[in-house]
Amino acid sequence: MALRRYWELGLGENKSKGSPTKAPESEEQSGKGAENVYVIHKHAATHLHYDLRLEMDGVLKSWAIPKEPPVEVGARRLAVQVEDHPLSYAGFEGTIPEGEYGAGKVEIWDKGTYQLTDRREDKLIVNINGERLKGPYVLVRFKDKKNWLFFKKK
Repeated sequence: MALRRYWELGLGENKSKGSPTKAPESEEQSGKGAENVYVIHKHAATHLHYDLRLEMDGVLKSWAIPKEPPVEVGARRLAVQVEDHPLSYAGFEGTIPEGEYGAGKVEIWDKGTYQLTDRREDKLIVNINGERLKGPYVLVRFKDKKNWLFFKKK
């Protein structure tokens, strides 16, 4: 996706860390058991990391994962919750220009759909149907609210 597309998404116009505007909430998009958008962006910014994004409440809820996402049961990854992104960002690939928040190359590492099987304030269980990640995954929030543990469920 061209750099121009990044600006069309409105992500370069925000003043505070590139926080995108939230899309209207839709129960169809966030309902338990519904098929929702799932994507992981590989983001070569200051440090290489992976951005897990789950369509929920009309936006892409997002977590930055410092290491490659877990494919096998037993591997656990830190997932730091970051600002929500608009749904249109799911297909973004390109380079965020130097001087902008998140500057660097962004590419889709995995994509597909997921079903939400359990949602609590401190825990999410999702069934991912991606190209690389498949099956039940869990996000469990730590006490500090922004840090989560991401792993494949047995």
